[in-house]
Amino acid sequence: MDYLSFLQWPAMMVNILSVWLLTSQSKNKRHAGFVLSLFSNLLWIMWGWYAQAFAVLGLQIALAAMNIRGVRKTESNA
Repeated sequence: MDYLSFLQWPAMMVNILSVWLLTSQSKNKRHAGFVLSLFSNLLWIMWGWYAQAFAVLGLQIALAAMNIRGVRKTESNA
């Protein structure tokens, strides 16, 4: 059985949780949302590499760059 194909499901769940946290008014929850979103990016990159889904890889790398910026901004404002 190919377990890497199932990696997309935890990636999706982490992504949904991170977006929910990002919509919070609490700076701490938004910071946690950016960190979780980075973890989601990593999971999607692993799955995209496995599935040879190069558009997903490009998207996740771009989103990870934006999430790194978000982490830095919420750290400086915390």
